[in-house]
Amino acid sequence: MAALARELARRHEVTVLTSRARGLSPEADDAGVKVMRVPVFFRRELPVANLPSMLAYLPSATLRGIALRRKSEFDVINTHFVVPTGPVGQLLGRVFGAPNVLSVHGGDLFDPSKRSSPHRHAWLRAPIRHMLEAADAVVGQSQDTVRHVADLYGVQRPVELIPLGIERPPQLSSASRSELGVPDDAFVMVSVGRLVARKSTVQLVQALAASARPKAHLVLVGDGPDADAVREMAYAAGVVERVHLLGHTTEAQKWNALASADIFVSASQHEGFGLVFLEAMAYGLPIICYDRGGQTDFLRTPDTGHVVKLNDLDTFVRAVTDLHDRGEKRREIGATNRRRVESFFIDRCAERYERLFQAVCSQRLSARTRPTK
Repeated sequence: MAALARELARRHEVTVLTSRARGLSPEADDAGVKVMRVPVFFRRELPVANLPSMLAYLPSATLRGIALRRKSEFDVINTHFVVPTGPVGQLLGRVFGAPNVLSVHGGDLFDPSKRSSPHRHAWLRAPIRHMLEAADAVVGQSQDTVRHVADLYGVQRPVELIPLGIERPPQLSSASRSELGVPDDAFVMVSVGRLVARKSTVQLVQALAASARPKAHLVLVGDGPDADAVREMAYAAGVVERVHLLGHTTEAQKWNALASADIFVSASQHEGFGLVFLEAMAYGLPIICYDRGGQTDFLRTPDTGHVVKLNDLDTFVRAVTDLHDRGEKRREIGATNRRRVESFFIDRCAERYERLFQAVCSQRLSARTRPTK
């Protein structure tokens, strides 16, 4: 979302209303984007939101948003995530008299790893259905997310499919495996993401152990409540020396990890889209992942690596050993992935959003100027 805002700010005035944490300033300018942050209450861990913190965000963001009316006029509001920000965007659309474009991203509609997933609860499905129906336009970033709008929430309306995009990552002339604690001759599997139940990162440790490739190492970029479970599995499987938990990293450290790797692996139980796959593709990495989620729009076996049936760990392990043992195949897939990712950089995403914004603004203007009978 930050990348999209920066790209749009090249041609438009963009204000982002978001949450505030870790001592960030209430206001900032980020490459021409006006960033307004409201405090986050009751949040125990930065990587994971909880229900009290999301509920507290609603009034604080709404009040801050209303206050913006005294300083600025907005032509369009783009609300990202129907939960928890959907009600804020819908209300501010009315306050400003501006169309509200609601972008849904996957986990706000469906998260199979959480009992609190909105699709499981009627008291959440009803207001979500209302917001999906009331928005001037709805955007899904993958066919999987678009299907959930109708299949899980019964909303029969056109949904714009706009794939997400990434900023073009730096192409490093050299990568340092020593910073990762990995030997130069290692076969490096890398994964990027929060260590939460939905990511099922423990399975990656199991795959590493089951591959029986002593030079294979697993590098994990990210942190979260499952970190201890990952460490415990690494000890139990006898691969603790080959599992490297980097925790929260800088962007530069993340790029170094991707540039140092041989393949990208993910055991995520569902992804609304999966930007990390695009980042890995930009570095020429073959991808091994499961077949549940929006990544199936652009990942295919054997072109981009291996897309494995959900939780078929035996096949996942065979995919790891296949890419481990076949260096020429890795290089061919890597070249394919570098070509394919060209369609998913942020400028393409921003152009499609611009066209949609222009369309809903024109529709709103036509409705206002249409003569009454």
